[in-house]
Amino acid sequence: MSHPEHAPAPQHPLDPLTGVEIDRAREILVAAGLLGDTWRVPMLLPDEPTKDELAAWNPGDEIDRRVDVTLMDAATGRVIEAIVSITRGEVIRAHEHAASEPPYGQPQYLFEEYGRAQEIVKASPEWQAAMRRRGLEDRIDLAFCSPLAPGFVGRANEVGRRVIRSLTFLRDSEDDIPWAHPVEGLIVHIDLVKNEVIGIEDEGDTPVPAGSGQYTGEAVGPVRTSLKPIEITQPEGPSFHVDGSHVQWENWSLRVGFNAREGLVLHDVRFADRPVLARASVPEMVVPYGDTSNTRFWISYFDAGEYLLGKNANHLELGCDCLGVIRYFDGYVADDHGHAVQIPNVVCMHEEDYGILWKHTEQGPVGAQVRRSRRLVVSYFSTIGNYDYGFYWYFYLDGSIHLEAKATGIVFVGAGEPGSTNPHANEIAPGVFAPVHQHLFCARLDVAVDGEDNRLVEIDAARIPMGEQNPFGNAFTWTSTTLATEQQAQREADTSVARVWEVQSASKTNYTGAPTAYHLIPEPTALLMADPGSSVAARAAFATKHIWATAYEPGQIWPAGRYPNAHQGGAGLPAYSAGNRSIDGEDFVLWHTFGLTHIPRTEDWPIMPVDYAGFWFKPYGFLDRNPAMDVPESSQAHARDGGSCCCGGGPCHCDH
Repeated sequence: MSHPEHAPAPQHPLDPLTGVEIDRAREILVAAGLLGDTWRVPMLLPDEPTKDELAAWNPGDEIDRRVDVTLMDAATGRVIEAIVSITRGEVIRAHEHAASEPPYGQPQYLFEEYGRAQEIVKASPEWQAAMRRRGLEDRIDLAFCSPLAPGFVGRANEVGRRVIRSLTFLRDSEDDIPWAHPVEGLIVHIDLVKNEVIGIEDEGDTPVPAGSGQYTGEAVGPVRTSLKPIEITQPEGPSFHVDGSHVQWENWSLRVGFNAREGLVLHDVRFADRPVLARASVPEMVVPYGDTSNTRFWISYFDAGEYLLGKNANHLELGCDCLGVIRYFDGYVADDHGHAVQIPNVVCMHEEDYGILWKHTEQGPVGAQVRRSRRLVVSYFSTIGNYDYGFYWYFYLDGSIHLEAKATGIVFVGAGEPGSTNPHANEIAPGVFAPVHQHLFCARLDVAVDGEDNRLVEIDAARIPMGEQNPFGNAFTWTSTTLATEQQAQREADTSVARVWEVQSASKTNYTGAPTAYHLIPEPTALLMADPGSSVAARAAFATKHIWATAYEPGQIWPAGRYPNAHQGGAGLPAYSAGNRSIDGEDFVLWHTFGLTHIPRTEDWPIMPVDYAGFWFKPYGFLDRNPAMDVPESSQAHARDGGSCCCGGGPCHCDH
C-alpha cells in the first residue's frame, strides 16, 4: 500500500472514498478531540447515502460525504463509533460501544497489533521455557508467532477483553515459509490492551515437521517449457466505457465501489436501463475448523468482520492477476492512525471470451448459426494470513450475473506423528496435518428487480405420483411458495428438487403477463457443520441457512454483526430478522450463504490450487426474449467457401 495520490473529487454520492476525504475525516476527528495520541482507527468506511437521499439527488447538487468510523483507545480499550460529515466538517454523532459488556464484540484488529503480539510472545519467559523444553531454543529468533482471532469460548480471563491467540511456527531462514513447521500444542493467549500474556498452554512433544514448504520458482526448480503463449488482444480496445465509478458495458450499467471491510461493492446494477440490484457485496465470511485439539478447536475466523477484507486487498499486476485489456480502479483505506492509504489497482475489470453463447444447426440453407459469449469481469483479491481470496463478479450478454469466490494460498496446518491417523485432519505431507474446515461466504444482494417492490418465491421441481394426473408416470411439475416474512425466508437449498429462489417484481409483468423476475440459483454448498449449540453457530448464524431475506433498513449490512470478534453471538441476521417483518411486495435484502467444505489433500501442499464457489442470478421472465439475438458473429470466424463458418453450415472452427 502507498500514500494517496491526487484523485478526482467525487461526482456522485456512491463514488468510493478518496484519500483526500479520509485525511479530511481524520482532521475533523482530531479537532473534535476524538483522535488523540493513544487512539486508533480499527475501521473507517463510507457512510453511504440513504435511498431517499439518492432519490432526491441531481447531478450538480452538493453531496454530503460522510464516513462511519470506529475509534479505539489502545491504552484503555474504550471504543467510540462516530459519523463524520466531511462536507460540513463536523462530527454528526458519536457514542461509546460497550465492548466489555454482554454480548461483547471487539473492533477489528489493527495492523500494528500483529507485530506487537509477536513481540509480547517472544518476550514471554513462559514461551521461551516452552521452546527450551522442546529443544527449540536455537530456533527462537527465527520463530513466527502468528496472531489469530480467538473466537469466543467463554473463558473468564478473556471475556470482555481484547484478546488474540498466537501459535508458533518455525523458519529455517529469514526467507523460509513458516507454515510448514508448526510447533504443535503451544498456544499463547495475549491481552492487547495490557500488552501481556494472560495464559499459555504447552502440551505434548510432537516433533516439528522438517519438510520444506517453499513454493517459489527458485525452490521448485526448472519450470516446464511445454506451455506455449496465449495472447489476449483487443486491437480496437475494450467494449466498456468508464466515467469515474460508473461503468457501461453492452446492456449493463453499474457503479464500482470499494471499502476497507467488504472490499468490492457494486451499486445500481441495471440491465437495459432497468434496475436489477441496488447494491451487491460479500460482507462476511467465516472459516470454522473441525478439529478438537486445544490448538485449533477455537478457530473460526471472520475474515471481513475481524480482519477487514478490503484493508488486506492486493495491488493487482497486469499479466499475473489479470490478462487482456484491463481497466484498474484504485482503492483508499485508513491506516491504524486514520491516515489515508492508497491500494493501487485494487479492482480489476476486463472482458473475456466465454465460449458459446447460443448455437443451432438447421438442415438446408440456414445451416449453422453460432454466436460467441463474452463476459465483463470485475474482481479483487485479498490476503488474510495464510489464505488468499478472490471475488469475481461476472456479467453476461444474456442478462445473467455470476459471483465466484476463489480460495487459494496455504492451508492451515498442525503437526502429528507421521503415518498416524486423525479423524479431524489429513496428513498432507510427512508429519504435516491439515484440519477439516469450511470457507462459508455470505453475499448481500439488495435486490431491485424492476424496482424496490419485490416478492420472494421458492421454486421446486415436483414429482407427480402415477395415476389420474400422471397416467404414464413421466409427468412432473413445479411448485411456487411465496416467502412472505423474514422468518419464512430462512431456507435451505435442495438440489434433489432443483430448488431456486425467484425475486419477482410485485408490479411489473412481461409480455406473457408473468411477473418480471430473477432467479438466485445456488451451487451445492454444505451449511455450517458445527453443532447448533456451539459457540461458532451462535456467532456465525448466517451460515446455518442458505438464504435469508430481511426488510431493507439502512445500516443492516453485516451478516454476523458489526463486531464478530470476541462476540458471544446472535448479532447480524438473527437480530435483523427477529421482528419477522413483511417482505411481500416490499424493499428487501436477499442474503445467500455459499462456499466450500475443505477436507485437505496432498495436492493442496505446499500451495493450494484455486477452489471455486459461487452462485448465479439469472433473468427469468425479466426479458421478453433472448436479449443476445443481436450479438454479431465472431470477428475470428474462419471463412468457408467465401462465407463465415458460423452461418454457412459445415464444420465450424468458432464453436470452442
